[in-house]
Amino acid sequence: MSTGVALKRTALNAVHRAAGARLVEFGGWEMPVEYSGITQEHLAVRTRAGLFDVSHMGEIDVRGPQAIQLLQHVTSNDVSRLKDFQAQYTALMYPQGSAVDDCLVHRLAEDHYFLCVNAANTDKDFTWIVRNNSFDAVVRDVSAEYSQLAIQGPNSAAVVSKVSDADLASLRYYWFTHATCCGVEGFLARTGYTGEDGFEFYFPPRESERVWTQLLEEGKEEVLTPVGLGARNTLRLEAGYALYGHELDEETTLLEANLGWICKLDKGDFIGRDALAKQRQDGPGKRLVGFEMIDRGIARDGYAVWIEDAAAGHVTSGSPAPFLKKNIGMAYLPPTQAEVGREIQIEIRGRKTAARIVTLPFYKRSR
Repeated sequence: MSTGVALKRTALNAVHRAAGARLVEFGGWEMPVEYSGITQEHLAVRTRAGLFDVSHMGEIDVRGPQAIQLLQHVTSNDVSRLKDFQAQYTALMYPQGSAVDDCLVHRLAEDHYFLCVNAANTDKDFTWIVRNNSFDAVVRDVSAEYSQLAIQGPNSAAVVSKVSDADLASLRYYWFTHATCCGVEGFLARTGYTGEDGFEFYFPPRESERVWTQLLEEGKEEVLTPVGLGARNTLRLEAGYALYGHELDEETTLLEANLGWICKLDKGDFIGRDALAKQRQDGPGKRLVGFEMIDRGIARDGYAVWIEDAAAGHVTSGSPAPFLKKNIGMAYLPPTQAEVGREIQIEIRGRKTAARIVTLPFYKRSR
């Protein structure tokens, strides 16, 4: 696991080690990839509840009289639509219409916002926002001030209700609130990255072990299970969620990544708007699709995709889907060859194996 650079560690690193978690490098951090096994942890989230340490994620604070103008300028979605204590999925934008990063914007007040960004991109995101800040707004990287735990799954509300003073019945999807959890004050958001109902709790790192331990203790009846990054990845893939560095990068526009719904071209000018408007008119150069394997075999990230004996694209994410009991993946293909139902071939260790394009997402929970 040595990279020559000292890895960052969350406040729960020693707890993960004591629990026997397998630790790996991820985005410059030493993180648990699994505790009891990726399949078992994946199924725990789909059927019961799982607890994730996602304290490696970055947090950026934006406040001031023109905070909203700054965020409107650097992100693709329409921040003006947010009400206090509402969150929004969006992207920080490059001029070419691709994403610096995808992130969540939380509105605390008209002049105060809180961004949750990807761990590996935190420094890049912060630098980009500051570089484009010609507004009366103050931008701070406050990542060191927060731990973040995610409680995800159909039993997540039952677990959180035992340890929190929040009114969960009135806390809607993509809203958040000031709340006490396990006696610790923080922000409780009804958000997540698994395709299930769930919550993300932001709070001071010094309280991490207390909150983690009490959640697992109080969640025994709901079979709350520690979950690592391995199952986090298979869960988000089943749910059809993009991962930066896989479905999103500097060369891929939001329209190509099926994220046109977070591109609000009518909100006014923003970084990347002109490129997106032109591509919306002309059509994207490639299209993200989901596929299921027909033949035996697992399509891994980076594998070549063939259509009618011609190289057509590559797999961006691929793995077994433990809940669906299929081998699935996502890939970029030419728009003219990306229709649902088309048979394609994935090159696995030199052998072309059959797959079929299917509708995304692969999994969608019943509400």
